[in-house]
Amino acid sequence: MFPHNRVAVMPAKCSSCETQRAALRRPKTGHSLCKSCFFQAFEEEIHHTIVSAQLFQPGDKVGIGASGGKDSTVLAHVLKLLNERHSYGLDLILVSVDEGISGYRDDSLETVKRNQQQYELPLKIVSYQELYGWTMDQIVKQVGLKNNCTFCGVFRRQALDRGAMMLGVNKICTGHNADDIAETVLMNFLRGDIARLRRCTAITTGSEGAIPRCKPLKYAYEKEIVLYAYFKKLDYFSTECIYSPNAYRGHARTLLKDLEALRPSTIMDIIHSGENLSVREDVKMPVQGTCTRCAYISSQTLCKACVLLEGLNRGLPKLGIGKHHKLHHKLLAKEPLNQHEMRKLKADDF
Repeated sequence: MFPHNRVAVMPAKCSSCETQRAALRRPKTGHSLCKSCFFQAFEEEIHHTIVSAQLFQPGDKVGIGASGGKDSTVLAHVLKLLNERHSYGLDLILVSVDEGISGYRDDSLETVKRNQQQYELPLKIVSYQELYGWTMDQIVKQVGLKNNCTFCGVFRRQALDRGAMMLGVNKICTGHNADDIAETVLMNFLRGDIARLRRCTAITTGSEGAIPRCKPLKYAYEKEIVLYAYFKKLDYFSTECIYSPNAYRGHARTLLKDLEALRPSTIMDIIHSGENLSVREDVKMPVQGTCTRCAYISSQTLCKACVLLEGLNRGLPKLGIGKHHKLHHKLLAKEPLNQHEMRKLKADDF
């Protein structure tokens, strides 16, 4: 018997199979599902995304960006499963970047190495140290915590491409989820970055020169990725980067969560707004070319990575932060900077 002031609440039945007890309520749809039906729905939605966007072709050699975190771990698990279930015919490889962050990346790479064994996939690790001669620990010592994420983001993107090139990969998959993309739309809108705003919701990018990148988890909610990893008991690393407490993305994430609390469909609404954005024809957009120093894709004479690296090597960390395109000709000619330029670009108050 229940106390007179209590109401007995029977466990909800799964709204899909209507036989098993529901284990969760999907954040994305509100449906109550058992674990088996949730797994099936989550996996098949990703399959639908892959097929409808024609992300792969049979025989593709696909590099999966693997950080050891929940998103890339779920991506690797689901891609391997769908590749076998639906006979995609893909050659899957894990590609990881070691930024050189003591107490963070070294631990997460141990998770990636375990994933390699668990999923029986090849693994390639490339490091900032071998590619650039710098680790993030060394960079932060020089630049501080204010703009360190700019360095890391630029270097990591290029490092992932270079690792993929070493393996002969012709597609790269990243674990960007719906929350990530909605945050990026907000960030680019708030910064007035029209070029990035127009392309940030694209499910495939880089087809104009670099190795194409795709986002199979584009429409997967972060909460559901966490639930999938939890119920599947996947092995992933959950610590946030020690150098990112002041990252601009964090403010966009907080804004997104506040909006989502008021309107649950906010994430998808923002993504669809970004997808349907049109830019006036008379708006000048960057023209994609290649860096004259390293041959990586760039809309400037020197790519962002080369400018940032030049600044680090010269002890002028501000060189790659902000608009300093007028100095590129001096960098290319290896000319010395004048005193005014030196003062402007040093680390004081960086």
